[in-house]
Amino acid sequence: MTIRTRFAPSPTGMLHIGGVRTALFCWLYARRHGGTFILRIEDTDRERSTDEAVQVILDGMAWLGLAADEGPFYQTRRYPRYREVIDQLLAADRAYRCYCTKDELEQMRAAQLARKEKPRYDGRCRHGAQPRAGIEPVVRFKNPIDGEIVVRDVVHGPIVFRNAELDDLIILRSDGNPTYNFCVTVDDWDMQITHVIRGDDHINNTPRQLNMLLALGGEAPVYAHLPMILGPDGTKLSKRHGAVSVLQYKEEGYLPEALLNYMGRLGWSHGDQELFYSLGEMAAVFDLESVNKSAAALNPDKLAWTNQQHLMRRSGAQLAPYLAEQLTALGVDPTTRDLAAIAEAQKERARTLKEMALNSRFFFSAPHSYDDKAAAKFLTAETAPVLRAAIAALEASPAWTAPSLHAALEAAAQRAGVALGKIAQPIRVAVSGGSVSPPIDQTLAILGREESIARLARAIERRGGGQAPGAG
Repeated sequence: MTIRTRFAPSPTGMLHIGGVRTALFCWLYARRHGGTFILRIEDTDRERSTDEAVQVILDGMAWLGLAADEGPFYQTRRYPRYREVIDQLLAADRAYRCYCTKDELEQMRAAQLARKEKPRYDGRCRHGAQPRAGIEPVVRFKNPIDGEIVVRDVVHGPIVFRNAELDDLIILRSDGNPTYNFCVTVDDWDMQITHVIRGDDHINNTPRQLNMLLALGGEAPVYAHLPMILGPDGTKLSKRHGAVSVLQYKEEGYLPEALLNYMGRLGWSHGDQELFYSLGEMAAVFDLESVNKSAAALNPDKLAWTNQQHLMRRSGAQLAPYLAEQLTALGVDPTTRDLAAIAEAQKERARTLKEMALNSRFFFSAPHSYDDKAAAKFLTAETAPVLRAAIAALEASPAWTAPSLHAALEAAAQRAGVALGKIAQPIRVAVSGGSVSPPIDQTLAILGREESIARLARAIERRGGGQAPGAG
């Protein structure tokens, strides 16, 4: 049997991390078993579905690298197929036309509630109803009345539903549009889906869909209903927690592999392994049996830590294109510096690429001002001689490389009888505007000889230390 999974988002909102985890698990399971991963857009809710949301789904899947083997398929383009199947069910007496009015249904519900019964359609049109003038009927599925339907669920175990508790579901509205549960069933049947992996908010839909699938002559798939993702405070995930478009994580500077690594570990585990540096590495060991039954809580700090581990593992050259995007978003021209060198110097100091870009702006423009606390400590009249000595040592360096610059500054510190940090920190503040930067030899090497000397001289002048050597 060829494993066939599907990710079937509704474009009624943005693709957020809950959907990302579902897509990831579907993709991983198909890849683990040499199967097929299908992307299906369930857009039958025309009032709420938007082209923008569809594009976010497509762009998000592309950014994440979760390429579909088939699709995307759109339900709205399959209406003729749905109507064909409805006709088959009507002909086989597995569905019927219902002419009940809205008022009649409301009266039925009120009477059931008054009797303290579960509100449900009572099947009054089930055995044949005469057409009524001026009323366009709906079509209902004839759900089995007796017995039970058992959902085989890998995560939760077998789930048993009594058919008597399930009413006759509307499968075609009076306006001629098929309903969600029916379309899902036909799609899964036609596309030969073997494993339905989705959120556990769909559990109550499953027995109805399964009964329809069996009525069509299909075979029951294996189900895996994934537990919810909660916010850090244990409440339902919302926008304030991170239920935002997946592309916002791209804007915030997360690597797609890091986001997927974190989402994969949110509710699933493979021993104690925390880090998976590629989709292939995760797919090689992924299984549904290790998915937890309980809800998982989003931890932004753990996500940022995971991203940092991925950043540190990448080379500066690999990170350079991502850094360029972030710098451009900040209004910085990334073409004026060696981005690979900057990324290499900064990758252990940033949790996200956006943070890396923000911390790297000083490479592209000299500081217009200095951090007050840092300047008060390191840019004083007393440190001016240190900076002048540093300029002299740097100008005498035989090469403008990090090792050569380090040796020059270390020699200057020895001559002055001070530790290297006593020279390095005033230089750092002078060239970056603050007290934090990559190692000073790397920082100066990236800035270049002319720019470095100019910034040091400017710092001496601004702090009242007189004219620096070579600055006239």
